[in-house]
Amino acid sequence: MGVRVRRADQRDRDQVVRILEEAFHHDPVSSWVFPDEEHRRAVHGRFLGVFADITLEEGRVDLLEDGTAAALWLSVPAGEPEEDDETPALMRETADPDNERAELVGRLTGAVHPHDRAHEYLLMIGVSPERQGEGIGEALMRGVLERCDQEGTPAYLEASSERSRGLYERLGFTFTGRTVDLPQGPPMWPMWREPQAG
Repeated sequence: MGVRVRRADQRDRDQVVRILEEAFHHDPVSSWVFPDEEHRRAVHGRFLGVFADITLEEGRVDLLEDGTAAALWLSVPAGEPEEDDETPALMRETADPDNERAELVGRLTGAVHPHDRAHEYLLMIGVSPERQGEGIGEALMRGVLERCDQEGTPAYLEASSERSRGLYERLGFTFTGRTVDLPQGPPMWPMWREPQAG
């Protein structure tokens, strides 16, 4: 599938957040963090904006030129992360201070994130609902995964649904064997991808 991808910058921030908000509005994890749909509609963009801001500052955001999909990537070095990672607290503080789930999801995924090898981390990828199922997500990820293969770099992500897990498996990711179990909520599947030989 031929898609035109460009690297987003700060001017694209609102568009990236809109794409993520639409793509994840009915996602099982977002629905767990914000169970009331009306409340989710009010605060979800602020929550996802934290991810967009961090990635625009520290990583790479690939944006489909027609504005229907975005992928957020961070390069994670080997070695233990800083113990005082404030990102989960920032997620809660920014979006929904009275909602502990807005912080807990970040704490639980952070606790299982591998750090023994440097890797590319797909923080999230969103495709507008009307374009889902067309192969856009796969096409959007292809550039970074090809670079990973050329450079011998692994990749990592957490799948938030069975559907997305299937997509990632087709791209060479494998389930690490231990789900992230959200209390009274859906599982998430940490997935690792070794670089693929040409």
